[in-house]
Amino acid sequence: MLKALTTRCSAHAAFGAQLRRHVPAGEPASPLLRVLRGQNRRSPYLFRRFFCSDSTDGSDPVDTAGLEAKRVDSGEEAAESKSSAIVTTVVRPEDCLTVIALPLPHRPLFPGFYMPIYVKDPKLLAALVESRKRQAPYTGAFLIKEEEGTEGSDSEKNVYDLKGKDLLNRLHDVGTLAQITSIQGDQVVLIGHRRLRITEMVSEDPLTVKVDHLKEKSFDKDDDILKATSFEVISTLRDVLKTSPLWRDHAQTYTQHIGDFTYPRVADFGAAISGANKSQCQQVLEELDVHKRLKLTLELVKKEMEISKIQESIAKAIEEKISGEQRRYLLNEQLKAIKKELGLETDDKTALSAKFRERLDPKKEKIPPHVLQVIEEELTKLQLLEASSSEFNVTRNYLDWLTALPWGEYSDENFDVIQAQKILDEDHYGLTDVKERILEFIAVGKLRGTSQGKIICLSGPPGVGKTSIGRSIARALNRKFYRFSVGGLSDVAEIKGHRRTYIGAMPGKMVQCLKSVGTANPLVLIDEIDKLGRGHAGDPASAMLELLDPEQNANFLDHYLDVPIDLSKVLFVCTANVIEMIPNPLLDRMEVISIAGYITDEKMHIARDYLEKTTREACGIKPEQVEVTDSALLALIENYCREAGVRNLQKQIEKIYRKIALQLVRQGGYTEPLFDEVKAESNSVSDGSLIEGAEAESLEGSTDVKESAMEAEIVDSSNKETVEAEKIVEKEAEKVERVLVDSSNLVDFVGKPVFHADRIYEQTPIGVVMGLAWTAMGGSTLYIETSQIEQGEGKGALNLTGQLGDVMKESAQIAHTVARAILLDKDPENLYFANTKVHLHVPAGATPKDGPSAGCTMITSLLSLAMNKPVKKDLAMTGEVTLTRKILPIGGVKEKTIAARRSDVKTIIFPSANRRDFDELAPNVKEGIEVHFVDDYSQIYDLAFDCTDKAQ
Repeated sequence: MLKALTTRCSAHAAFGAQLRRHVPAGEPASPLLRVLRGQNRRSPYLFRRFFCSDSTDGSDPVDTAGLEAKRVDSGEEAAESKSSAIVTTVVRPEDCLTVIALPLPHRPLFPGFYMPIYVKDPKLLAALVESRKRQAPYTGAFLIKEEEGTEGSDSEKNVYDLKGKDLLNRLHDVGTLAQITSIQGDQVVLIGHRRLRITEMVSEDPLTVKVDHLKEKSFDKDDDILKATSFEVISTLRDVLKTSPLWRDHAQTYTQHIGDFTYPRVADFGAAISGANKSQCQQVLEELDVHKRLKLTLELVKKEMEISKIQESIAKAIEEKISGEQRRYLLNEQLKAIKKELGLETDDKTALSAKFRERLDPKKEKIPPHVLQVIEEELTKLQLLEASSSEFNVTRNYLDWLTALPWGEYSDENFDVIQAQKILDEDHYGLTDVKERILEFIAVGKLRGTSQGKIICLSGPPGVGKTSIGRSIARALNRKFYRFSVGGLSDVAEIKGHRRTYIGAMPGKMVQCLKSVGTANPLVLIDEIDKLGRGHAGDPASAMLELLDPEQNANFLDHYLDVPIDLSKVLFVCTANVIEMIPNPLLDRMEVISIAGYITDEKMHIARDYLEKTTREACGIKPEQVEVTDSALLALIENYCREAGVRNLQKQIEKIYRKIALQLVRQGGYTEPLFDEVKAESNSVSDGSLIEGAEAESLEGSTDVKESAMEAEIVDSSNKETVEAEKIVEKEAEKVERVLVDSSNLVDFVGKPVFHADRIYEQTPIGVVMGLAWTAMGGSTLYIETSQIEQGEGKGALNLTGQLGDVMKESAQIAHTVARAILLDKDPENLYFANTKVHLHVPAGATPKDGPSAGCTMITSLLSLAMNKPVKKDLAMTGEVTLTRKILPIGGVKEKTIAARRSDVKTIIFPSANRRDFDELAPNVKEGIEVHFVDDYSQIYDLAFDCTDKAQ
C-alpha cells in the first residue's frame, strides 16, 4: 500500500505545483479544504470548482475555451497558456462512444483525478499519441482484474502479453473516460472525467471498445440520511488528514481545483485518497447509487482512520519507551549523586566484593587457611584501588579465579566394582589389563573409604581406543571428565600458568580444568604425552613433573594463582603411542599399561558388537535391511585393516554402510515412518500436506475446482486412510530386498584389497629367513634376504640395503662376524665368508627400519646361504645377538605373536628372557603356536636347520 501511496503522491505533487500557478495569489483556500481543516463546518454547500470539471456529476465536458479566455483576461502570458496541463480540444467527452482501452494495473481512475501511468505496448502508445494529435485526447481507463497465482509485476507482465479478447476478459467492464493531458516517453498523464461501461470490442490491437456513458442514479439532495452520511465522510476525512500528514499535500493539490459541491464527488474523493486495495476502489467506481457509494466510501475512510490510530499508538509507544529509558538513566544518575553526597554510595567495587563473598560463603570452611588469607587480602586491596586503574582489573580477575575454584568439593564416586565392570564391558571389548587396573583402583578406594589420585599411562598404537578408554573410566568411576591434548605443546605457561604481571595472563590448564568441572577429583586425560614439544618458552615435559608426581601434586603451584592447589585426588590418565619418546623422569612417575592392539578374533567381536551397530544407527539403516557375513568381516580385517587398532576398520565399515544407504534409497527402500505416523500424515491431507510414496495421488489444483468436489476427496481419503497405510507398509516391505555383504561382493563396497599376504614364500628359499618386527602400527613379519655377489679368494665382504638404521647396520655386522665363526666351527673347511662378497637386503626398502632384534634372523640367513640349505618351513624368529652368540630379550612380544599368527607361522623362536611376557598373553593369542625360548644361538641353529629334536 505504501508503494502505491508514494507513487500517487509523487505524481500529484508535480502536477499540483503546475496547477497552483493558475490560482490567484489572493484567492482564499477552497471551502472543501477549509472544511477538511475544520473551518466553515456549517456551510458545506459553499464548495465550488471541484477538481478539474465544471459539471456537477462529472458528465459534462470541460469548458477549456472559457478557462483560456479567463487566463488571457487576467493578463497571463501566451507562453504560459501554452504550457498548461489541460489541452484545448474540440471533441466533447459525451461524443466519445468508441475509445482505446487502456489497462490500469494498480488502482482505478476516479473522475476528477490525475493519474500518471506507463504504457509498455508500443502500438498502444502510438495510438494514444495519434488520438491526441487528432484533437480527440480521450481514452478509456479500465482496471485489470485480479488473477489467482499472480501478483504485482507478474500480473502486469502477463497483461502486456495479452491482445484482443484475452485482454478484454482481463479488464473490468466499468472504467473511466480519461483525458490525455501529456505524453512524455512512455509516461501518459490522465485526468478522469466520467464513468464508462464496455459494451463490445471494435478492434484488437490496440484494443478499441464501444462504451456507454454512465450517470449516477437520481437522488434527493435534501435526504437527511444522505446528508448525514456525507457529513460523516467529510468529518472522518478531516480527522484522517489531521493524524496522517501523508495525505495533506495530496488533498491540498486537488481541493484547489474542485467544482460545485456534490455528494458523488465527496464519495469519489474519499475513495480515491484512501489506502484501500484496488478491488474495493473498483467497487466504489462501479456503484451508481450515490447513497451506497457514500456508505462504501465511509467504510474505507473509517478503516483509514483506524490505521492512522494504530500508527499513532505505535509511534507513541516507541516514544514512551525511549523517553522512559532516558528518564530512568537521569534518575539513576541523580540517585548516584545523592548517595555520594550522603555517603551511601554502593559502587562497582562494593558489588564485586559482595559477589566474591557470596561465592566464598558456602565453601568457607573447606578453603585452606592460607588460601583464605590471600583472598581476604586481595578483597581489602580491591576496595583501595581506583576502578579505572589497570591493577584493579588484575586484582578482580585474580579474585574471580580464586573464588571460582572448587576448594574441597568432591563428586560422589562409584565404589561398586560390579557396576563399574558392567560399564567398562559395555564400552570396550577385551582390554583385560586396563579393566583389572581400574577395578583394583575402585576396590582400594572402597576399602579405604576414600580414593587417591594415580597417574596411569595407556600406551599403544593408534586406533586401539586409548582416549575412549579414559572417557569410559570416568563414567565407571562417576567422576567428571576433562581432556586436553599436549601434542606439540611448547609453552610451559600452558601447564604452569602465566605470571600476573603479563598482559592477558591466565592460569594453566589444570586450574582451568578445576574451574570447568567444578570438583577437585575429576579424571583428567592428558592426550599424546609422548608428543610434547620444546620451544623457546621452556620445556613442558619438565613442567609436567610437578603435575604428575604423586609426592608433589598435593601442593601444585600455579604461577598465576601463586597459592598451592591440592591435586592429589585427581586421577590422571595419559595416552602415548611410543613410551620411549617420553622423558625418563616423566615416565618414572607413571604406571604404564600397554595396549598392544587387537588380534583378528578381537577385531571381529569389536566390529560385530560395537562398530557395526553404531555405524548402522548413524546411517539410519534398520538391522533387517542389511546382513554383513562373518566371512566379509574377516576378509575386511585381513585384507584391508591389518593395523593394530580399529580406527581404519571403522572407516571401512562406514564406507560399506554408506554405499548400502545409497543403494536402498535408489531402490526406494528408505526407512518408512511407523504406522501411527503414516496415519497422522494421511489425516493432514485436508491441510494440503501429501504423503510421499504410493499412498496418495498428487492433487492437480486449478481455479475451476469446486469446493464440494474437494470436500468429497477429503472425506473419501479419510475413510480409506487405514487401508492405504497398511498397503503402503506391505508394498514397501515387499519391494526392498535385503542387502547381503559377503566376501564375494566385498570388493564392490570397499574396492580392491590393500594388503596381501605378509608371507611371500610358502617355503623360504636358501638365504631367506622370516623375522618378526614391531612398529608403531603393531607387529609385522619381516624377511631377511642374502645373496652372493661374487666369489674369489680374499673377496669376503658384506653389502647392506633396505634403508636400515644405524642400530640395524651394526646388527648386520655382528651377524656377519658371528655367522663366519659358527661356519668355521661347524665346517672348518668351508671358507665361504672369507672368499665371497654377500649382499644382505631387507625388503620394503621405502620403509625405514631400525632395531637390534633382527640379529639372530640375519645370522640364520647368512648361514643358510653359506651352507646352501633352506631353513625349516613355517619358522619365524626374533632376538638380539651378541658377539659371544648370546640371545638378548626384545620388546613387543604380543604384537610379534599376533603378526606370526596372521602369517600362519607355526613355530616361533623367542629369547628366554621374554618367557614371562609370552606367559602373560591371552590363551587365544598363544593357541596353535609352537614357541621355543633360547639363550644361545646354537639352539637356534639346531631348530632352524633341523639338526636336533624339537625342544622347549
